[in-house]
Amino acid sequence: MGLGVGWTLHGDGRTPAPGAVVRPEERLSWPRTAGLGAQHVVAMFGASFVAPVLMGLDPNLAIMMSGVATVIFLLATRGRVPSYLGCSLSFVGVAAAIRASGGDSAVVTGAVFVVGVALFLAGLAVQRFGARIIHAAMPPVVTGAVVMLIGFNLAPVTASTYWPQDQWTALLTMLFTGAAVVCLRGFWSRIAIFLGLLFGYGISWIFDLLFGRIHSTVGGEAAVDHWRLDLSAVGKADWIGLPSFHAPAFEWSAILIALPVVIALIAENAGHIKAVGEMTGDPLDDKLGTAIAADGAASMLSTAVGGPPNTTYSENIGVMAATRVYSTAAYWAAAGFALLFGLCPKFGAIVAAIPGGVLGGITVILYGMIGLLGAQIWITGRVDLRNPLNLVPAAAGIIIGIGGVKLQITDTFELGGIALGTIVVITGYHALRYLAPAHLKQEPLLDEGTSGYDDYGNGSAGGSGDDSGDGQDKPR
Repeated sequence: MGLGVGWTLHGDGRTPAPGAVVRPEERLSWPRTAGLGAQHVVAMFGASFVAPVLMGLDPNLAIMMSGVATVIFLLATRGRVPSYLGCSLSFVGVAAAIRASGGDSAVVTGAVFVVGVALFLAGLAVQRFGARIIHAAMPPVVTGAVVMLIGFNLAPVTASTYWPQDQWTALLTMLFTGAAVVCLRGFWSRIAIFLGLLFGYGISWIFDLLFGRIHSTVGGEAAVDHWRLDLSAVGKADWIGLPSFHAPAFEWSAILIALPVVIALIAENAGHIKAVGEMTGDPLDDKLGTAIAADGAASMLSTAVGGPPNTTYSENIGVMAATRVYSTAAYWAAAGFALLFGLCPKFGAIVAAIPGGVLGGITVILYGMIGLLGAQIWITGRVDLRNPLNLVPAAAGIIIGIGGVKLQITDTFELGGIALGTIVVITGYHALRYLAPAHLKQEPLLDEGTSGYDDYGNGSAGGSGDDSGDGQDKPR
């Protein structure tokens, strides 16, 4: 397929035959392909525009760069891996921690840029040495613990910043979103977060009509009278215009906070590549390193201009599982739509107007689900927490990460939270493994099943994506 942009028409281009699938190198008619692309955009909307808002970055730029990132990914993988790259929620806690220590948006994007470099280099290493190095460095007990502490580290953000702005709206939004995630089926379940946001907008508007302004904190500041839903900036925003760009700034303290997230991104990519390979029937072992490197390169480009990092989206993999259309042409269409949305400042103003109470209800579920993905990695990898070799480093690292424990190195430099917790988990596990008696080393790091990521679901790397091929996707 060359660069993966030459598609053959599937059948009559209208509807696939019963039981048939539209393969990555095929497409339906262009109007239907455009419609599928729009569906992929809607599927990624919920997380992809909530993430930049939570990180304090421009949502217009985030959406636009997600389109650019998807194009880079499709070209790098030569059209064999249909996938959408949207803004990664794994960095929300990192951004909150950096801002709490005095960093601004430039420092946030600078730290995440370095993570993109690390992810790119990890992809090259996987290409060179194979997927087994992932398991050797980051077995499931390590990956699960790091993902867990990244997610649960966010709890104070919800409790102190978003929820107090409007507790009743937050409660109702949480209940609706939870019901949508559990009870809805098919495509609607893929956009449960998006539906929760729409519900929260509606409730905030109704409460403003019924009860007038609310007296509460705004962004953790002093309590003031304010409207729950303030759309005044939407009317002033232009229909067409460029998003705001800025250059990254680099600080070692911020970089150390951000670097642990590379573990979660590698796990995500491995899970998603496996899921796509199972659904399309095309083994993608040889593309794992390329996919990880492409994700890193795309994140580097996005953060270099002030945007957020990107990762493969399980929401869109779920859409493919439901429609059985794996055409990469649909993802090119989705990327085109994302670029157009990014050039609409009015759209960005609507996103920026999300009420704090709505974010409170959404993040209670979202942050908790991110953290619990770490537990899912343990379950998938059959991690035995009765074994002190697994239990001790994971327990210590998680408490440090969640509790914000700090280690003062010098008068001007300290390690704490996510960074210190990750260091304790990784170095603690490998050091204890070296020192532990033989009966605690239940399985060798490089066992027979780790030569390829095909045994991923049995614990070769651990991950947070939909690795079952059943379309039951997990959040970013």
